[in-house]
Amino acid sequence: MCERTLRVEGPYDFDRVLDRLSLDPLNAVDKEDRSVKVPYYLGSGEGEVIKVQAIGTTDEPGFRIRFEHEENVQDKQDHISHIFQWGKGLHEVHEHFLQTELKPIFEEHMGTPIILEFDPFATIVKSIIHQQLNLKFAFTLTHRFVTTYGWQKDGVWFYPSPEKVADLTVEELRNLQFSQRKAEYVIGIGQKVKSGELDLDALAEETDAAIIKELTKIRGIGPWTAQSFLMFGLGRPNLFPTADIGIQNAIKHLFNMDRKPTQEELEQFSSPWHPYLSYASLYLWRSIE
Repeated sequence: MCERTLRVEGPYDFDRVLDRLSLDPLNAVDKEDRSVKVPYYLGSGEGEVIKVQAIGTTDEPGFRIRFEHEENVQDKQDHISHIFQWGKGLHEVHEHFLQTELKPIFEEHMGTPIILEFDPFATIVKSIIHQQLNLKFAFTLTHRFVTTYGWQKDGVWFYPSPEKVADLTVEELRNLQFSQRKAEYVIGIGQKVKSGELDLDALAEETDAAIIKELTKIRGIGPWTAQSFLMFGLGRPNLFPTADIGIQNAIKHLFNMDRKPTQEELEQFSSPWHPYLSYASLYLWRSIE
């Protein structure tokens, strides 16, 4: 067991992070302790639990990170820093949006960062499961999937490995109330990662456009899922999923429209928000939650 303390650039509101993480019953969040336990994947069926606790304020954020083992601590700290986007100072982003029509939203939700899912493979699987479902049932179905085929350590759930997912049958997932197609999609992505046909580490080095092109070749992955992977799997800063219903409803509300905006209007509205479209997306979602 070892600990490290880290100070990062503000504003950064970790309590809002915990609020968002707590929506997913698979996440081990303790709001009173201002902490979350993060699964760190080491390989098939192996992992370490890393505890992240806030010890600062929104303006002067700081964190205590507790590791189970002393080996490769810097690599693990870098991984945690990447998940919580501690290297992406929000001050510049905040100042940018104060000059736009999103100013009221950014003032209300100041310091809300984009945080990543805890594992790239889990990000894609979760996105596929969540497709075309209301949020409550999406979390329920994901919970069934992970608690049935994943594993738990120190109260923290780990998603099943690609190898495990690849060997599942459609019938097994149908028993959890997966649709036929959703079951096929999840198993298919596991098979592609297991075989090496889809290398998520190598893919992460590509451009946004190249990643979207590669992922949308895969059955069950459309532009929405590919953009979700870019934003919440890799932390790319300039994504604006115009087909997302939440984005459309937030824009409709913000601009007092009596109908949903057209694609042309969405592009026009979002033009001043470059190069931080992902933050615009996040704050728009938050504005209607």
